[in-house]
Amino acid sequence: MNFSSVTIDQLNAASTPNLNAANFGVVKMSHDGKVTDYNDNQEQHTGMSKGAVMGKHFFTQVAPCTNNFMVAQKFENENSLDTKIPYTFTLKMAPTPVTLRLLKDNQNQYLLCDW
Repeated sequence: MNFSSVTIDQLNAASTPNLNAANFGVVKMSHDGKVTDYNDNQEQHTGMSKGAVMGKHFFTQVAPCTNNFMVAQKFENENSLDTKIPYTFTLKMAPTPVTLRLLKDNQNQYLLCDW
C-alpha cells in the first residue's frame, strides 16, 4: 500500500495484517467515529496501543486534537471524501507535523497518517 495512491476500496478489502504492513498510519472508523482498526504504524508513532483505542470515538476520546473543522467536520459534512491536508498532532507528543489523508465512503472512513 502506498499513502498517496491507496484507494478506499483497497482499504475496505484489506485485512488487519495488510493494514499493519503499511508504512503509514491507518485509523479505520465506523461512520459514528468509533475506531474499528488501528494499525501498528499508528500505534508506534502515537504511543497509543490498539487495545486502548479500539471501539472508542476517535475525535473525542482518542485524538481530540482532530475534533475540529479541518478533520472531524470534513468527515461529518461529506458523504464521500478523499483529501490530503497538512496537519500537526499535539496530543501525547511534541507537536508533530504530518500529512493526513481523509477517506470516506458508504462503508467506512479512514484517517491515514504519513509521518
